[in-house]
Amino acid sequence: MTFMTTRPIATVFTAIALSAAIAGAAIAHHGWAWTEGEQTTLEGTIQSISFAPPHPSLTVMSEGTVWQIDLGNPRQTERSGFAEGSAKVGDAITVLGNRSQDENEKLMKAVRITVAGKNFDMYPERIKTN
Repeated sequence: MTFMTTRPIATVFTAIALSAAIAGAAIAHHGWAWTEGEQTTLEGTIQSISFAPPHPSLTVMSEGTVWQIDLGNPRQTERSGFAEGSAKVGDAITVLGNRSQDENEKLMKAVRITVAGKNFDMYPERIKTN
């Protein structure tokens, strides 16, 4: 005779719900749903550069405010030509992208960055210029 122990159903459902919430937050952050539909241009100075997973990012000082700039996923960023050595802390930068819908959050998803006159197009198909 084999005895089988089971976990309480509430524990299983809690684990499933928690996993779904974490996955949903990750998908929402990496998609575009959290951004405004209109693109904005931000000019400033690079404060830091990170190529660490899950995606490269920059912090940019603009008019006394520090902004978090999310770049493309690692492959998109690499395809754009932006790699280690393409820019350094202190460089002037122009960011074209979509900012967070939350006006209090200084966060933007870049579609293009420009450093020293060179464009790095993270999402060329999304670039809207007037």
